[in-house]
Amino acid sequence: MSGRSPLPSGFRSLADQLRSWPDARLSRLLAARPDLASPVPHDSSQLASRAAVRSSLLRALDQLDLLELTVLDALVVLGHTTPERLAEVVNADDVAVAAALARLGDLALVWESPAGLRPLTGVADALGSGPGTSGLQPCSAEPPSAAQVDKRLAELSDPARALLEHVAEHGGEATTGTSRHLVSPADARTPAEELLARRLLVPRGGGVVVLPGEVGLALRGGHTTREAVGTPPALLTSERAGELVDRAAAGTAFEAVRRVELLLDHWSTHPPTALRTGGLGVRDLRATALLLHVDEPTAALVVEVSYAAGLLATAADADGNPAWVPTDAFDLWIATSPAERWATLVRAWLGSSRLPGLVGRRDNAGKTWNALAPELSGTHVVETRRAALEELAALPRDRVLATGTGAPSLVARLAWLRPRRPRTRADLVAWTLEEAAALGVTALGGVPGPARLLLEGRDPAATLTTLMPEPVDHVLLQADLTAVAPGPLESSLARRLSLVADVESRGGATTYRFTPGSVRRALDTGWGAGELHEFLASVSRTPVPQPLTYLVDDTARTFGTIRVGHAEAFLRADDETALAELLHHPRAASLGLRRIAPTVLISDTPIDVLLPRLRDLGAAPVVEAPDGTVRVSRPDLLRARTPKEHRRSAGASAARATATVAAVVTAIRSGDRAADARPTGAAAAPLTPSGSLAALREAVETRSSVLIGYVDNHGTSTERVVDPISVEGGQLTAHDHRSDDVRTFAVHRISVVRPIED
Repeated sequence: MSGRSPLPSGFRSLADQLRSWPDARLSRLLAARPDLASPVPHDSSQLASRAAVRSSLLRALDQLDLLELTVLDALVVLGHTTPERLAEVVNADDVAVAAALARLGDLALVWESPAGLRPLTGVADALGSGPGTSGLQPCSAEPPSAAQVDKRLAELSDPARALLEHVAEHGGEATTGTSRHLVSPADARTPAEELLARRLLVPRGGGVVVLPGEVGLALRGGHTTREAVGTPPALLTSERAGELVDRAAAGTAFEAVRRVELLLDHWSTHPPTALRTGGLGVRDLRATALLLHVDEPTAALVVEVSYAAGLLATAADADGNPAWVPTDAFDLWIATSPAERWATLVRAWLGSSRLPGLVGRRDNAGKTWNALAPELSGTHVVETRRAALEELAALPRDRVLATGTGAPSLVARLAWLRPRRPRTRADLVAWTLEEAAALGVTALGGVPGPARLLLEGRDPAATLTTLMPEPVDHVLLQADLTAVAPGPLESSLARRLSLVADVESRGGATTYRFTPGSVRRALDTGWGAGELHEFLASVSRTPVPQPLTYLVDDTARTFGTIRVGHAEAFLRADDETALAELLHHPRAASLGLRRIAPTVLISDTPIDVLLPRLRDLGAAPVVEAPDGTVRVSRPDLLRARTPKEHRRSAGASAARATATVAAVVTAIRSGDRAADARPTGAAAAPLTPSGSLAALREAVETRSSVLIGYVDNHGTSTERVVDPISVEGGQLTAHDHRSDDVRTFAVHRISVVRPIED
């Protein structure tokens, strides 16, 4: 397997086979089954022992496709066999079967015993009756030839044949009832006795009979399955120009980056409060959707991707309450190019186990899932997301997923590639396609060139930069107090313009609207009327309309006419008329205003409540400091510390994993050399619990008898010769030669394990 010819006599155990592997192949095993490397195995014996643990086997089986599971099931049915015989019974192409067998060998699920290829002990139980299993029982220890089985089948009466087919289709087991076990078929009086006499059903004990594997194979035409299993279902596609897909995806990618930037800019000064459970409130998500001009599912995706990229975390706000604010990594991210920003976001999304698609839905208890909730994650999300995109990326550039029928065909293909994955696969695939389209990873059902590079582990920034629309550095001011951006604006310009005007609509061209409130917002941050006029003239390719000039001047003229200070609050103005109008305003009665001088009012309403109420009444107040100067109310930018798990790059993580595997291989080789140097036989030292497990599992694999030293509950030490059957959960199940019965032994009470020499 994997290009290496087995030894003529095979290997005594899986541990011996692992010792013979080159370091490169052993590294592939540890990379494919990382649970085997933690903690570091002492030697190959312990590595082989750990590979047979049920929990590890289940993880390994979850990585197999339908053909590989079918090949493994065929090995369970045959017991031990040759690659040629295996290819005969699997209903698939010989080349595909050989490739599947090679992968099973690389995963240490199959090993080369002296009697031939055989599955690892525990594989049959781990497979159960799941996907890829045939339902056939194992073949007999000394099975008759295929010709003999066919002859016995041909001799059956129609009722006996019907009964045999019924047993075969319902698990291969039945009860004997009143049927007798006969030697001669001539003495059979019932269909069941006819089958028992011809050994087409064999007794197992307790009144149960089973259909031997060789008979099941004959009934299915020599194969373990009636249907061919070698080819995954094809994707349903349509034709689309690759250049069109690239351009559409680039525009979406730019918009996705811009949305993250807008969100985190806003949350820098107006952070939403974090829920006690750690999530984002429903109202805050709704406000985010309004801010970004998107629906709530897309807003949830933007928030979750920002969090996954390490750009968002919790920190204390001005009042000391936990709030969601940008991290210090956001300042580094915003300084890179739009293409690099997009690559950072998509890499984080690909590697995130978060489930934005669940936001807004209800769990089993009827509770709504909140964005950023800690529990909003899934075990198989990353694998399903990457597998779906890789299948799309494998299509030719001029082929895309068909509208309507394409998504179900992708689900069916992934079901073949990972049959043991959860039932929620259809939802995960649907969410993947929706999120990928919103992020620019896909467009029009296809994967663009930059996303293909990213999936291959290469940098897409240079390619994406050539496809993204060139940012513009100007707007077109119009007489209706709007500004039209004829394309995506440069980040700095977009941020400054959003301070002076409100976004009215987005699309190919973004429309901004100037209002007294938006102009006052700029004045609140310290801008003067002259600076506003200069800014508008510098960014517009059209003359500044007179209505906009008047709007800026009128807002600046009334801005700061009234000044607010602490009484609880006081209001001071040089214009007595302005104060009089405010004092007698019908909606100002609840503010508790009282005149103490012609130009001074006081109020018992706190400033933080008074200011927005006065602005609602049409005033434009400013806060006055104790020394009489105007206090600019520019909010401080809040930042959180970047979470530790986001401070390392993906490349560093991959290098660290490679170094870890290399260190584990070195430790295993060292342990093997130490094991070879230890004394054997009577001089051998007592085994550790882990050493006992390894030795016992090796005995299970080789089906050999061992001598164990066992200490019972009373502290009495005895020696017993046993035939190990299985080792699981710290218990040895074995046939005890002394009691001639199957018993269980606690592994931690076993002090010695020695093989019985033939």
